[in-house]
Amino acid sequence: MPNLDGIASALQQGVSKRSLFRAASGALTLSMLSGSARDALASEIWDVIVIGGGTAGMPVAIFAAEAGAKVLVIDKAPVLGGTLDRSTGQMAAAGSVFQKAKSIADSPDDHYADIMRINANTSDPVLTRLLVDNAADTINWLARNGFKAMDNHPVRGAGHEFFKIPRYLWGKDGGRTIFATMEPLLQQGVKAGRITVFTSTGAVDLIQDKEGAVLGVVAEDDKGKRTDFRGQSVVLSAGGCAANPTMYHELHGSPMWCDVAYPFSQGEGLMLGLGAGGRLRGGELYAGLFGTVLQDKAVASPREERFKTVRDPRPVYEIFVNSHGERFVQEDHPSVDHRERAICRQPGQRCWAIFDEGIMATAPSIYPNFAKDAKTLGAFNTHPMLFKAPNLRELGVRAGIDPAGLQAAVANYNATRQGSGADAFGRQERPMAIDKGPFYAVRLQSWTVITFAGLAVDGRLRVTRKADGQPVPNLYAVGEIIGAGATSGGAYTNGMMVTPALTFGRLLGTQILPLKRGKASTAK
Repeated sequence: MPNLDGIASALQQGVSKRSLFRAASGALTLSMLSGSARDALASEIWDVIVIGGGTAGMPVAIFAAEAGAKVLVIDKAPVLGGTLDRSTGQMAAAGSVFQKAKSIADSPDDHYADIMRINANTSDPVLTRLLVDNAADTINWLARNGFKAMDNHPVRGAGHEFFKIPRYLWGKDGGRTIFATMEPLLQQGVKAGRITVFTSTGAVDLIQDKEGAVLGVVAEDDKGKRTDFRGQSVVLSAGGCAANPTMYHELHGSPMWCDVAYPFSQGEGLMLGLGAGGRLRGGELYAGLFGTVLQDKAVASPREERFKTVRDPRPVYEIFVNSHGERFVQEDHPSVDHRERAICRQPGQRCWAIFDEGIMATAPSIYPNFAKDAKTLGAFNTHPMLFKAPNLRELGVRAGIDPAGLQAAVANYNATRQGSGADAFGRQERPMAIDKGPFYAVRLQSWTVITFAGLAVDGRLRVTRKADGQPVPNLYAVGEIIGAGATSGGAYTNGMMVTPALTFGRLLGTQILPLKRGKASTAK
């Protein structure tokens, strides 16, 4: 364990009692230490150095410390938790205590089959199998430590493609519920002297020997000063690049349309892995969510309003058209995934919801936070994504839709609705015609908040070399840094970001040298 008693005098030279309290709460920064305190910590040989104290990094530290390891956690953000401050915290597992409480029969095999059905067998089969075999133990560990799921959970699905069996759950405060469960456990390790945490501290390089084995980390504090830390194992858990538009585009071939990601998800961890000889995979699995209303037309625009992707209980009144004015999808298709894939095939990965005054006056809002009041109505033609016109031709001009194509699409929809032929896309829900001016258009942009590309790892979560596929000695990766595609595949598969991050972090922390699949931890 860290010899914190041995460096107490050095700490006292450069750190106040208030700062020591902040250290115990995970908020100490390297810049707060005197030179002698830095030197004392740098002289330690850490069992595990964790780069990134978020969804995956926290359980690595907790379980490694519980197993007796001496752990150093560094995080570039001023606080721990990573994306848990904004994540919905959605998890899924077969055999969780929450399923058992409702007598829901499930198995890892059923879970695996459901994941592969939803993502069309595009996730890594080894990592997906590792996940389903251990996910219930992870959720049950959270439950033993105070995590509570929503009262009606588990469910089959919500905003994404549904499972066949209810196994999907989250807490009332989303990711914050998970953080509130794990943070006291991490603090126990800090107080016991097993875990040392530096926030506002980034990893700028990995220390390697001539054979490429990773021996430690070069850390930089918020004042730009660097310190070398030696470690027997280094875990990359610093997240993806979903807040770096340039890198995101390069890795996925798609612009990062919406700026909603965790601001520290800049991709530095990916670059560290590449610099150590690793390789990236999964960018080709990019998938976008069906649509959101952006604040402006710039790439990486902030999000203005979410779009209700699940049909029930509201039927679909609108039609969706692309920039050519053409319909491109069965608007009431029961599959969320079907609609998500359809919008990604359209020019600019965008579409417009088209409706008229009758629908505006009658139908429930499809935009949860857009009330039908004077303020919202006044936003049409002033907000860059909301358009209104007395006729369809002018609406097309204002919205940037081919006017002739739009007129033809609406005319065809109305005609088939009245019984002159089947809907071209098989749509069944057609509660109202679109024929009463003024007419409205809302521009919807496909978007995402996750990184599909990530560092390639093997079944023991070791980063693998680009040159020969062999593991980089002493280097591991967990969380979004291994890419959403690893376990979610080329789709939005329920719980396949948060659950793997927690589960792989737990497994890695328990048995980092070596990790053995399925062996249970003694953590309570």
